[in-house]
Amino acid sequence: MPPEFSETPWINVDVFRLPMTAPEDVSGLEHLLEMGKIQAEDIIGIIAQTEGTGYARGYASLCMQILLSKYLQISPEAVFDRIPMMMIGLCGGLMSPHYTVFVRQQFSQLPPHLSPPSEKRLAVGIADTRVLLPEEYGTLTQVNLVAEAVERAIANAGILDLEDVHCVEVKCPAMTPARIIDAENRGATVVSPQLNQASVLSKAASALGIALALQEISATQVTDDTILKDASLYTERGSVSAGGEQSACRVIVMGNSARSLSRYRVGHGVMNDQLDTLGIYSALTSAGLECRLPLTSEQQARITQVFVNCGADATTAVRQRRHTIHSDFLSGYAGIMAKAVANAIVAAVVGDTMILASAGNEHQGKRGSNLVAAIVQVEP
Repeated sequence: MPPEFSETPWINVDVFRLPMTAPEDVSGLEHLLEMGKIQAEDIIGIIAQTEGTGYARGYASLCMQILLSKYLQISPEAVFDRIPMMMIGLCGGLMSPHYTVFVRQQFSQLPPHLSPPSEKRLAVGIADTRVLLPEEYGTLTQVNLVAEAVERAIANAGILDLEDVHCVEVKCPAMTPARIIDAENRGATVVSPQLNQASVLSKAASALGIALALQEISATQVTDDTILKDASLYTERGSVSAGGEQSACRVIVMGNSARSLSRYRVGHGVMNDQLDTLGIYSALTSAGLECRLPLTSEQQARITQVFVNCGADATTAVRQRRHTIHSDFLSGYAGIMAKAVANAIVAAVVGDTMILASAGNEHQGKRGSNLVAAIVQVEP
């Protein structure tokens, strides 16, 4: 046993998936805090699927900050700095707004009433980059900063083997008019004066940072010129979203560790295209669910959460059948359509539409693929 392993604390990670009746609805979390089922100081991260635009996302985040500030007895701003809150907006189709709360307890020694699990269990770690300058968005600097933060989040989770990392979620800064002006006032130039393009490049750099940290690509393959240009470079275990509320990149890593006492495991798989349901089963199997086709209601009940990074809008056809995501009346909402498609297909397998779907193909899987991560409750 390596010495660093024996020094790694024991952890217990719990996962709570809570519905939202509106962007400001944090009543589920408030109830768990009031009942003592969650201690606010143990909350390590929150990922939400909210309805609406960035304004709704920000409102949802603010409501969570205000609630937790009361229990942590710190300011809402301090809550934001302490807990990564990844608000993924825009719900299309049958997508059901909700949020997932990760809770982690640490023990210096194995609690006397517990025995070590026979298999690795869910571990979650977090880290942040430093605040990025606007001119650093979408550059090699951002790639390296994210890679370093992912490595620190893996260490924070107590994961020793990169093969045990199954999902990396990153929320990175989006470009805003104020940030462009800030750069110009300092004589600096941003990667693109177009807000959306600059934000897409920020996501692309973050995804390459994940791939670099997980050793899916090498440092020699990445330059400023490859960002958003070389589609052969990508991660199969990462998902990135951008937001104007972020000035640093926030990282949540999910994997499995032999030092975890959690009742969950996490796994990942790849849907090679939108109809590849075997990729969903692969993720569930990776998480320890012995899948029967179709899943039984008992098996579906053990699925605690599924994270899908959707790439339907990266291509113009599926299995040589043309689609109109980019050309029909709602082409301006291609990302929402991609999420709605993936949500419906994955939900048909797992039996639940309250799963998280994020649109983005910037170095996140092969073009047109969906990346799937699943958290499954271990069989009693």
